Amino acid sequence: MYHDEYKIQTKKLNQLILSLISDKNKYITPITGLSLHRWDTPTPPSSHILDASLCFITQGKKQVILGEESYTYDEQHFLFTTIDLPVITQILEASPNKPYLGIILRLDPYILAQLMLDANIPFQHGKQEMKGVAIGETTIALQDAFYRLIQLIQTPNDISILSPLIIKEILYRLIMSPQGERLKRIAATGTAGHRIIKAIDWLRTNFSEPFRIDTISQQFGMSPSSFHQHFRDITSMSPLQYQKRIRLTEARKLLMTTQLDISSTSTQVGYESLSQFSREYKRFFGNTPSHDLRYFELPS
Repeated sequence: MYHDEYKIQTKKLNQLILSLISDKNKYITPITGLSLHRWDTPTPPSSHILDASLCFITQGKKQVILGEESYTYDEQHFLFTTIDLPVITQILEASPNKPYLGIILRLDPYILAQLMLDANIPFQHGKQEMKGVAIGETTIALQDAFYRLIQLIQTPNDISILSPLIIKEILYRLIMSPQGERLKRIAATGTAGHRIIKAIDWLRTNFSEPFRIDTISQQFGMSPSSFHQHFRDITSMSPLQYQKRIRLTEARKLLMTTQLDISSTSTQVGYESLSQFSREYKRFFGNTPSHDLRYFELPS
């Protein structure tokens, strides 16, 4: 019975998403933080920054690679990240007759923290911070909440009043899920996870600036060794590795979308050595900056 109800709800979601995104790969909805995605074929690996988000698939399969770790999810599982992470993503299953259909809802850790307070959700400190990415099992209740949220696109006058309520419901169900402890540790003010969120916000804003571990750890009230360990526990990489991936991802975006040359791009994202930039770019993306510049060259 549960399985049949799940399949019916999945079909309703698929039909609703297809009605809204039939002729495009991505639809930024009028609901803040919500986007819909459709792909008719599998995609090659692609590097980008995944914001703190709840990623929900209604059809197809996708892989997310963070550092040396890989996460695969489908219509029976969701993925969420509690921090902004440089990842490699790839759609594994999609076809014209059965396209990949996905939903992404950005997560705000400060709204999560307020929700915990409003709902009197108990919080207990753990001995070790959990990673900032996880996979959980999709439920009918979560499906239903997303269906009602997406339906609001068809009644725009209802969005400003009803969408915050449904988003709170989705976040509440996420917090109360078996993976919710990760959100509690990240969102709770005063925890190491919360301080790492602030540090990541700083790194994303100042990614082109050099920094010292002892300086940034002191800025966020942690010892260098504790900061380094908690950062790695949550992101699966060191602060310097995180900064490098942010820089390289931003550099590729500049090469794709602007007319900056390679040297100017290298300098803008914080590299002092052009040869080091080219070497690390090729190691990360598999192609040289000059190759990508030719490939993405804008028409004059």
